Order: sequence, then C-alpha cells, then structure tokens
Amino acid sequence: METLYKPEGVEERWQRTWEQEGHYNADPDPSRESFVIAHPPPNVTGDLHMGHALQLSLADTIIRTRRMQGYNTLFQPGFDHAGISTQNAVEKHLAQQGKTRQDLGREAFVELVWEWLREYGGKIMLQFRRIGASMDYRRERFTMDDAYVRAVMRFFVHLYGKGWIYRANRIINWCPFHQTSLSDLEVAHVEVDDALTYARYPLADGDGHITIATVRPATILADVAVAVHPDDDRYRHLVNREVIVPVVGRRVPVVADERVERDFGTGALKVTPGHDPLDYEIGRDHDLPEITVIGPDGRMNEQAGELAGMTQEEADERVLEWLKEHGQLEKRESYRHKVALCDRCQSRIEPRISLQWWCSMTELRKPALEALRSRRVHFHPESQHRFAIQSLEDAPDWNISRQIWWGHQLPVWQCPDGHITVAETEPEACGECGLHKLERSTDVLDTWFSSALWPFATLGWPEDTEDLRTFYPGNLNTTARDIIRLWENRMIFSGLELMGEVPFRDVVIHSTVHAPTGGRMSKSLGTGMNPLAAIETYGADATRYGLMKMASSQDVRFSEGAIEEGRKLANKLWNVARLILQASEGAEPDERPGTLEERWILARLSQTQREVERLLGEFDFSHMVSELYHLTFDDFCDWYAEAAKPRLYDGDADARATAVAALERLLKLLHPAMPHVTEEIWSNLPARESRLIVAPWPEAADETEAGALTAVQEAAVVYRRSGVLPKLEGEKRRIFDAVVKPKPAEGSGDGNAAAEIARLQQEIARAEGMLANEHFVGNAPAEVVEAEREKLARYRRELDAISG
Repeated sequence: METLYKPEGVEERWQRTWEQEGHYNADPDPSRESFVIAHPPPNVTGDLHMGHALQLSLADTIIRTRRMQGYNTLFQPGFDHAGISTQNAVEKHLAQQGKTRQDLGREAFVELVWEWLREYGGKIMLQFRRIGASMDYRRERFTMDDAYVRAVMRFFVHLYGKGWIYRANRIINWCPFHQTSLSDLEVAHVEVDDALTYARYPLADGDGHITIATVRPATILADVAVAVHPDDDRYRHLVNREVIVPVVGRRVPVVADERVERDFGTGALKVTPGHDPLDYEIGRDHDLPEITVIGPDGRMNEQAGELAGMTQEEADERVLEWLKEHGQLEKRESYRHKVALCDRCQSRIEPRISLQWWCSMTELRKPALEALRSRRVHFHPESQHRFAIQSLEDAPDWNISRQIWWGHQLPVWQCPDGHITVAETEPEACGECGLHKLERSTDVLDTWFSSALWPFATLGWPEDTEDLRTFYPGNLNTTARDIIRLWENRMIFSGLELMGEVPFRDVVIHSTVHAPTGGRMSKSLGTGMNPLAAIETYGADATRYGLMKMASSQDVRFSEGAIEEGRKLANKLWNVARLILQASEGAEPDERPGTLEERWILARLSQTQREVERLLGEFDFSHMVSELYHLTFDDFCDWYAEAAKPRLYDGDADARATAVAALERLLKLLHPAMPHVTEEIWSNLPARESRLIVAPWPEAADETEAGALTAVQEAAVVYRRSGVLPKLEGEKRRIFDAVVKPKPAEGSGDGNAAAEIARLQQEIARAEGMLANEHFVGNAPAEVVEAEREKLARYRRELDAISG
C-alpha cells in the first residue's frame, strides 16, 4: 500500500472497474428479492448542485448496503427534459449571441435544444459516477426517449378516456417572455415599490362618484364592475347602481362581495376578471363579462383600442393623463407589495384567461390519499408525511399543457371545424365529422406529466413485463421537500392508476443545504457551490461523508469542516489498514481473540453494526456516519490498534489473524458510505473471494463485552484532564499504558487528586440537582435528560475510580 492515500485516480478507477465488471447491473432474477430506487431524474439544464450530491449520497449508501445484504438492487439513472427550464436555459444561451428562438424558427430551435441535451445529459451521467452512484448505467433513461414518449402519450389518452382530462377557460399564471402557462409552484413572489393610483368612477345616474385604488391603471380598460363589502356602511347605498369606467366610458354595476378587503385603498375594488385571480372568481360568481386588454406578449391588445401595441407602462401613462385631464385622478401614493415573477426568467407574471387542458384530481387523488393515510407510502420525517397528505387533499385540478416549443406534444388532433380527437397516433380523419385531415396541437404536456410515470416508464411500461414484474413496485425515493407535490404525489397516484400499486414504500425528505453564510445556494448570487469542486479537493468519499453528516430533518448550512472530517477519516482508515496489513504479513482473516482489546473490538463492531442498521432503517444518516466515525477513529484506530500493536509486531499468529478479520468487518460497515477507499484497502487483503462491493454483509455477533474498556477509556479522560491516574490492574492497565503512554517524568500519577475529587463532587451535585428538578425532567427533550443521566453515571464512576 502507498504511504499516503490519494483519492484522485483511485475513485475514478474503481468506478470504471465496478461498472465494467457488471456489479451495478440489475437483471431479473427470481431467486433474489429486489430492492429498487428509481432516482428522481435531474433537469438537463446544467451541472448538478450540492442538493443533488446529498440526494445521491443518501440513496447510494442504502443501495450499497442492500447489495451487500444480497438484494437484487436496481439504482435507476436518468435525466428529465424539463421542458420550460431547458427552453429557458437554451434561450439564455441564444440571448448571449443576440438571437431569439423566433429568429431560429421552431425546427431549428428544437434541434438546438437536442444538442444542448446531448451535451448536458452526458455531463450528468459523468457527475453521477464522480459522486460514486452505483447505478445501472446501461439502463440510462431520458424522458424524451421514444419509448418514454409512447408511455406519456398512452397515459394522456388513458386519462382522457376516463373523462378526467378536459378543456376549460381559466385564469392562469402567464409568462409573457416564454408565452406559456405556469403552475403556482413555478412562480416567485418578490416585494417591489409601486404607486397606488386613486381614480374616481362617476355614478351613472347622477352626481357623485366612487373612488378605487389600483397599481395597474392600464387594466382600467378591462373593468366590468366595482365591488364593495356588503357590510361596508360607506357603500351599502351604492350596491346595484352603476358607475362609468374612466377612459372607455363603460357602464358597469356596483356589486357586493365578502371577498373585498375593506382596509385596502378605499375599500372599493375595481373588478377586472381578465387580469386578476380574485377578480376572476368574483366575476364568475356574479356572471360578469370577461374582457382582456393585455395580450400574450404582455403588450396591450386590440381590445385596448388606441392603446393597442403599447407596453403596460406606456398605457399606464396614457390612462393617468386621461384621469388628470378629466379631473378623475384623486391622488397617487407609494405602495410596497408583492408581485409574481416567473421563477426562471424573472418576467412579471400576467394573470390571463386562457383555454387550457386540465386533469381532474377528484378521482385520481382518492387511492393516493388512502395509500398515504394507511402508510403504504410513508414520508420521513413525519412532518413531511402530514404535508404530503395535506398537499394532495388541497391539490387543484392540474393544468397539464404548455405553450412552449419543446417537450411532449399533446396527442390531440383538431380539424378545421374545431372538432377534437385524442389518439396516440394520427387518425385518418376527424372522429366527429369524418371529413377533414387533422392537425396536431402545438401545445406540449407539462413536464411533470412525464415525471409522474418515472418509476415504471423507465422499466418499459407497458411493454416490458419481465422488468415490471421484477422491479415494480420500488422501495424508496429520496428528494427535497419542494417537489413533494410536483413529483412524489404525482408518481403515487399515477402508479396506483396505471399499475395498481404504489411506486415506492418510503420517501426520505432530506434537508436543504444552504450556503455557509446562510440562505439558499445560488449561482446568480455567488453563493452556489459545485459538488465536483469539493470532490476534486477532498475526494468523493469525504464529500459523501460530509454531506451525510450534515443531513437531518432540518435545513443546514454547508460545512466544509464536515467534509474535511470525512477526509481525515479516510486517511486514518488507510493508515491503520496499512499498519495491520504490513504487520500481519499475509495472515488470513480469522477471529481468534485472546486478549481483552480483541474481544472488545469484535463486540464493538457488532454493537455498531446493529446501531448502523437501526439508524439506516430510520434514515438517520447523520447519526449513522457519526457512529462509524467514532468506531473507526476512536475505538479501532486509537484504542484497539495501539493496544494490539506489540503483539502484531511480535508475530503473534492469533493477533494477526484477528486483526485482519476485524479490519475486514470494519471495511464492510464503512463501504456503503465511503466506497472507494474501502474497496482500495480491500483489494490488498489476503484471501479475498470477491470485490468488497458485493461481499456479504457481516453477521452481527455477540456484543457482551462492548463496554469492557469503559473504565480504561474513562481513566484516560481523567488522567489527560488532571494528571490523576485511577487504579487499573491486569489487562486494563496494560491497555492503558499502551494507548495513553503515561510518562514517569510527569510524577507519581497522583496529580492533584484532591482538586479532581472536588471537581467531580461538584459536577455530581450539579447533575443530581438538575435531575431532581421536576420541571427540567418533565419539559426538557428526552435525549437531553438521558444525556444528563449518562453524565451523572460517568462522574460517579470516575469518582469511585479515583477514591478507590
């Protein structure tokens, strides 16, 4: 073995070896139970970020454990075409060249998108490998593969046939830049400084007026009513009368509606159903007309009359001029409020009434809700399980179409007379009139429509029955909480609808890793961190370890120190393995413990293994890697190896065989979290029958003596703190001397015993007081109370050891 462990080169070599030797491969095998993670495919919009690296580290640690436990594991790779996100990324690239998608035209633009995908799809697979993801890369899937497209089309047709897909005019979030609808989850809300304009609307049947306040004067042209609260005494006498809309002279009613905010502006609301979601709802309930004066490009349309073609800002100025000229501008004042922006291009969202395709959630959600409530699918932690249920209960009908140039085209065919036919392939003629040749809709399906099929479309649904029988349903999904609604719930109801079974049993919602200074990681803000940079500096194993150390149910700040801890652990493991293998001279592994430290380390290995298995089953990755760190760094290296070193160097055959066997068990426990360094060490072990990646997971043995060195370790703490040497005899004294190495020059070993006794008595009194406090015991977290009890027991043992 080399003197120093250097991950560069080693990690890439093992990735190639494992893949080339077929250890990642997942093929149907009736003799073994399957374990499947269909990894949520990242968007093909650029490099992976730290959240992806965390997600992969968690999932791969579980996959590698299950592989060693004998399961037929499938870790499914792939990437998502991310319709609007990818189109936005390509358009930004074009903008740098001074071009737009319109300059290229649809066909050339789509070809450019495919070039982008070929480049970034390959990058994503490379990044998966660099983090050590043991995926079956032969099965790489893309949501625009031909077979995947067929699956998406079939899903749409299936839902349409059940009457759950329909067309309707609704008010939607519209991005004027992309000229497509967006879901509420694709919209960012930011505070802006605006001006609130107070405009007078004259009463149509006499003197007087009613004043409204608006931040969008241009939309006055689309007003169809003024609404007031029914309990507002100021306006009760005006209900059912008419006012005249400025600029356009339209007579409109005053209506009473409880949704009007009496404290905003004047308490009177201009109702513009075509340009505001609340107004839209009020308009529908009062049978008001729906006028639209802003077009898809964000400019004033032909219904704006002489203002057609103007930007909204230009139209605002013209309306304000009119109000001033006619004495109907009461005042203007500064106003700070939130507005909706496209999350991708930051354009201001335009509420717009549009004919859209929708998927009804009324029936689709029912089986999914039952699966969540009965825990057939379980989100972890529990708070996220409750959120998943609530978000599914509250899920509105799903707007499934996009007006963009890239993605899955709707399987919708239309004849010149407006008749609609839905079919996977082009019909020969219109299904209603039978007369005309049909044209396909230019709209594309919402990206999440295809992602909903991921767990089974990747397996060739509905054609590949053998793969589906073997690998569906899967077992686990890991993701961040922001896509519970977008991905997880949709995969659940789609799997139940099409496969009759949930797609996975458990969903781990991991923490979001924030920038070291706090706040989200963002390339544009300069706070983004590329996981590949951490891998280049520290290695993939250290990065995986550090990210899992940071993982919890709470969001965390990125800590380079946690990754540095992982690097130190890899180096410490390398050094102790080198010591054992050099001192053992080819001894074959065989557990033949003859000393206290040997019985103790074998018991600690079994004890930690059971704890690791428990924590992994609870998806508590942070505590799991902490257990492995303590076992390796403290117990194995600092205590066992130091205590056993003299016998190893003296050529004791039993000590050598036991040391190699203990190292082998340690490598197996560490491999899922830190696969590369452990496999590299494993390759130097004698008499190995397989690669570590497929070596059998060890059987946890007796752990009776796992606490056999507690007194010795506590004596070391006391001695290092105070110079006082508690009384130890026999093997315990030998181990203490070998590890702590007390120096005679430091004195008799008595140190200041009186001072140490006094300190311990003070600590005992403090702990006893806290535990006697009913308020503390009853209100503090259980783990805090238990930690205090453990400290009290340790202080008492240390006092007994010194006093005795």
